[in-house]
Amino acid sequence: MKIIITGAGAIGTYLARLLARNQEELTVIDTDEELLAQIGSDYDLLTLHGSPASVKTLKEAGAADADLFIAVTPDENENINSCILAHALHARKTVAQVNNAEYMERDVQQFYKDLGVDELIYPELLAARDINNGLKMSWVRQRWDVHDGALVMLGIKLRESCEILNQPLKDLCGPQDPYHVVAIKRGDETIIPGGNDELKCFDLAYFMTTRRYIPYIRKIVGKEHYADVKDVMFMGGGATAARAVLTMPEYMNAKMFEIDARRCEELNQILDDNTLVINGDARDIALLNEEGIKNTQAFVALTGNAEANILACLTAKRLGVRKTVAMVENIDYVSMAESLDIGTIINKKAIAASRIYQLMLDADVMNVTFLMSANADVAEFIPKEKAVVTRKAVKDLGLPQGITIGGLVRRGEGQLVSGNTQIQAGDTVVVFCHNANMKKLEKLFN
Repeated sequence: MKIIITGAGAIGTYLARLLARNQEELTVIDTDEELLAQIGSDYDLLTLHGSPASVKTLKEAGAADADLFIAVTPDENENINSCILAHALHARKTVAQVNNAEYMERDVQQFYKDLGVDELIYPELLAARDINNGLKMSWVRQRWDVHDGALVMLGIKLRESCEILNQPLKDLCGPQDPYHVVAIKRGDETIIPGGNDELKCFDLAYFMTTRRYIPYIRKIVGKEHYADVKDVMFMGGGATAARAVLTMPEYMNAKMFEIDARRCEELNQILDDNTLVINGDARDIALLNEEGIKNTQAFVALTGNAEANILACLTAKRLGVRKTVAMVENIDYVSMAESLDIGTIINKKAIAASRIYQLMLDADVMNVTFLMSANADVAEFIPKEKAVVTRKAVKDLGLPQGITIGGLVRRGEGQLVSGNTQIQAGDTVVVFCHNANMKKLEKLFN
């Protein structure tokens, strides 16, 4: 597959990292020679110095033969224009990053699709969805729903109160049991577990289950004493925070701390009357106490400063808040934040890259999420008639190392997968993929 990326910044670099694993024919365009030199030395790809708004540059990059053209420069107008040009040059599919919620309206998306922009990506909206999914369950680090919750993946940090520690998984996750453990993150290692593996205290374990058994999972991992989230404090009033508040469940109440007085005035116009906007620094412990942090179940730090977000979450935890969410845009800080037990980590470029990564897959793929914590992908595949995965039971498929099938949805009903499961065409199959080539996996479903 021939792929062109315009923009060698944060999202472009992260996307190149994901795509380079699949050994695609990859070209990155940028006007910044230093960024190109860096990305060219780190990954196996071609770089081209030039403007993505230049027809000459796009022709030189081979846009006429591109299967996927991705525009992720900081300038949304440049992204849209370059996609329109690439489409005119006969690129098969185009994707543009935008920075305004207006572009997400259906009629606006269709307008640009008619012009040649097949997909618009708004990272702030994608991040807000992830934040709200995390807030719905205070005891879960990450939640991932398939078919509106028919099947659910839960990433849970295990503590001493977990009652299934130090027992072989073959004794816990049999064909009749209501959950499977599809992956374990232990320190810096990601484990795709077998029957003899055991869960240990402080593991980050990924459970696959169905919606009806979520309370059961909560019980066995010892998280019943965690209070459900009703009151949330936000640090930072940027676009992601505003979008998260506007789309959060109605039963939640929000307080937002913003240092900039002018931005506070804007937020008061944007947000509804149920959100209290406070002109102040959420790292001020006296202010937090005054605003009732001891009666708050979640603290979300979304400023542009990763260090400030991490420190604020640590402070909130020390003050008794169990659920903390930190935006960490610097990938190098993610491991550090996890080692400090921050809670849920939000990285907009990883979220946006996951969405774009989905678009390069030829099989029917409903969703792809890259789990930074586990350095792994989770994908929903829909096998076609006579696909390889439909010909044998799962145990006889000879799945590549690092891949496990966690569950499937058939006719709207979620079910877990065992070795004897026979996958059918049209099922939605959830696959966990660690250090493996997603494109090779894709062939099994075509």
